Amino acid sequence: MIVVSDTAALETHLTTLRDHARRVAFVPTMGNLHDGHLALVNQARAAADAVVVSIFVNPMQFAENEDLDTYPRTLDDDLNALREAGVDLVLTPSADDIYPDGSAAHTAIHVPGLGDALCGKDRPRHFDGVCTVVYKLFQLVGPDIAVFGEKDLQQLLIIKKMVGDLGLPIDIQSGPTQRAEDGLALSSRNQYLSASERAVAPLLRQTLQSCGAALTATPDGPPTSIIDPAREALERAGFTVDYLELRELATLQLVDRMDQDCALFVAARLGETRLIDNIQLAASG
Repeated sequence: MIVVSDTAALETHLTTLRDHARRVAFVPTMGNLHDGHLALVNQARAAADAVVVSIFVNPMQFAENEDLDTYPRTLDDDLNALREAGVDLVLTPSADDIYPDGSAAHTAIHVPGLGDALCGKDRPRHFDGVCTVVYKLFQLVGPDIAVFGEKDLQQLLIIKKMVGDLGLPIDIQSGPTQRAEDGLALSSRNQYLSASERAVAPLLRQTLQSCGAALTATPDGPPTSIIDPAREALERAGFTVDYLELRELATLQLVDRMDQDCALFVAARLGETRLIDNIQLAASG
């Protein structure tokens, strides 16, 4: 496995890689890898002849009051895991490589509509930072395929829209959400949870499942009659709910009946830890 931290030297290694690989798959990460990331890597390996992974904690997607400085960085462990997973090349650029004049002064890519709802509303400019760094990494790596997880479903939809709108010749593939045995979606931020918070956290997934079943069973009823009590129940259990909303998949517009493919999205905090999850629901009839 080749590890490249200098983007100037990356092209040489990619040229050598492409001499032996017809299709290259790419998995961008911020490191602190868990089984969810490795599932995406395995999917990439199955889809291509070579796999490139990036590890870069992107300052452009963090607000001033968020956890950029304390975000867990475990590079040695990450590289060992990627080596065992059969990754061909790992890119570990510095912030100066990606943003020579600083992220605050850098041109940003904004995806309107999809990027303004849900987490885009609660975390202004977050998805601008995501899109900008993903585009830059795409330009550096030049992959044929890129794999993103469905746990961050809004991010996945935004990346697909950006790639389509900008005419990038990249096949964006989605990987199913990986979960702990109790149903909690795997996330690097789960380690922030205290023992008591971790015991409560699976209720987020359980709430999505119960709401999804109820919405599917009563497709003509108002979703708020199911969603509002569920939000209140989460609050009583100790969550601070940022949103629990039913959105149409193609546009992320709020919907008032189950007559189109939708997803139920949730973001909620336990203590200082923000958790997200979703469940996709097919149109009724």
